Amino acid sequence: MPHHTRPLLLLDVDGPLSPYTAEPDGRPEGYRPYEVMPAFWRARHRGRPDGEVPPLRLWLDPSHGPALRALPFDLVWCTAWRGEADAWIGPLLGLPPLPSVDWPRMHQGDPDGLHWKTRHLTAWAAGRPFAWVDDEVEPQDTAWIAAHHPAPAMTLWVDHRFGLRAADFAALTAWAGSLTA
Repeated sequence: MPHHTRPLLLLDVDGPLSPYTAEPDGRPEGYRPYEVMPAFWRARHRGRPDGEVPPLRLWLDPSHGPALRALPFDLVWCTAWRGEADAWIGPLLGLPPLPSVDWPRMHQGDPDGLHWKTRHLTAWAAGRPFAWVDDEVEPQDTAWIAAHHPAPAMTLWVDHRFGLRAADFAALTAWAGSLTA
């Protein structure tokens, strides 16, 4: 599939790539612990000296980078990490620099009960087909996207206890393949 016709893969970090509710003794197979210090994390601890800010602990599976790059999608960060995902997550997974959806506001309520990302990411996709991978996507988000986005779109809910799994990669591959069939 030529690059310019590939669908977008809108990637959330917390949940799909970093199963944040995994326990150290029960983390999913293949995941490794990492400690990072992104600016948004330091900002949450404003007022504490940098030396007293605990690092943010992540679980990441390094095999996800090659698996994501092998998918027939243009990868995009679609996360509250914004562009910081390029500095802190991408290198740990072996991903190249990726575009990032820049949120005008985050975590605000929606009058229709949609996820705070739904309307903006749909507009950001600008009519391109996309798959959105997130641990917080709900059926009402899927229905709203289907009614308001002029191109095919897929929402893929990922369990934040386990992160992306082989079945998720297979579903994404199958969906992308259905676009060219």
